[in-house]
Amino acid sequence: MKLFRLFFLTLALTAACSSGFVIPDPVPGNRQNQPSDEGNGEEDDNNGPEEEPFVLKDGMLVADGNDEGTYSLILERGYNMEPPDESGDHKDSPFRHIRQSYDNVLKKPVFDFYIHIQNDDDRGLPNIKDRQRNEIKTDGKSPAAMVAQEGETLRMSWKFCLPDGMKTTTKFCHIHQLKGIDNKEGTADVGIPLITFTCRSVSGGKQQLQVIYNGRSQNNTGNEYLAKVNLADFLGEWVSVVETVKFAEKGTYSVVIHRLRDGKQLLKVDVKDKDLWRDGTTGLRPKWGIYRSFGENRSLASELRDEILHFADFYIEKL
Repeated sequence: MKLFRLFFLTLALTAACSSGFVIPDPVPGNRQNQPSDEGNGEEDDNNGPEEEPFVLKDGMLVADGNDEGTYSLILERGYNMEPPDESGDHKDSPFRHIRQSYDNVLKKPVFDFYIHIQNDDDRGLPNIKDRQRNEIKTDGKSPAAMVAQEGETLRMSWKFCLPDGMKTTTKFCHIHQLKGIDNKEGTADVGIPLITFTCRSVSGGKQQLQVIYNGRSQNNTGNEYLAKVNLADFLGEWVSVVETVKFAEKGTYSVVIHRLRDGKQLLKVDVKDKDLWRDGTTGLRPKWGIYRSFGENRSLASELRDEILHFADFYIEKL
C-alpha cells in the first residue's frame, strides 16, 4: 500500500508544469531565419517498434527548442504576435516576452509567455492605461487556411499550462480569444471578441475559468457565459484543447478540455445556432497568450503579479 501511494504521489508531482518565475536576461527578438532543431536522422538502437515520424503540417506551430529563433518560427509558421517587448523600462533594453524552454512533463520544448505587472502595457499605445497583453494570433498576413471567412469552419487545438498560484481579479484576464480582423476602412465590428477563455476572481475567494460569448456590438448582448469551471483544476496542470467553430450567422461552437495527467474532462461546450460572424470583418481568427486588465492607471496591480503561461502544439485546420 505504501508503494502504491508513493507511486501516485510521484505521478502527481511530475505531472505539474513548472511555475517558478525566473526572468532571463533581456534578449531582443531575433527575426532572422534560424535552423530548426531537427534530429540527426540516425536510427534508434532499441528493439522496440519504430515510432511514426512527426510531420509538421500546415497550420501547426510547435516549439523547436531554438529559443533565440522563437519569433522567426512564429512568423514562418503563418502566425503573428503582439508582445510588449519595448514597453516601459524595456524601451532601452528590449525584453523578448515569448520564449522557449524544455518542459519536464511533456518531455519537449514549449512556448513561455511572460508578463510583468509593473512594466508591460498594450502594444505601447499611449491612450490605453488599464491593460496589458502578450499574445500570438493569425491575421490578414496568415495563410487563408488559418483564417475563417463567413460560413467556414476552423478546428483549433493546443495545449496550455497556467502557473501555480496564478493571480486574477474580477476584471478580465483572457488567455484565448476568437476575434475579427478589421477592414482597410477601420469600420468592421471587431472591438469585442466573439469568444474568450477568461480567468477571473469571483465571490468567496474562488477563481474560475470562464468561456464567454459576445454577440454583435449593436445588439449589446453583454457577456453570455457558456461555461464556468474551477480554475484550481487548471493551475500547474497541462491540459489539451480542441475547439471547433463554424463562423456564420447561424454558427456552431464546441470546445473540450482534458487534463493530460489523468485524462479527466475539465470543460465541455457544444452550442448551435449562435451568431458567430461580424459585419465588415475580413476574417475571423484565434489569439492566445495573456491579455489582462490591471485597472485604470494600474489601480489593481497590487492584486496581480508577474506570470509565465506555457503553451504548446498549436494547430489550425480548415474543415
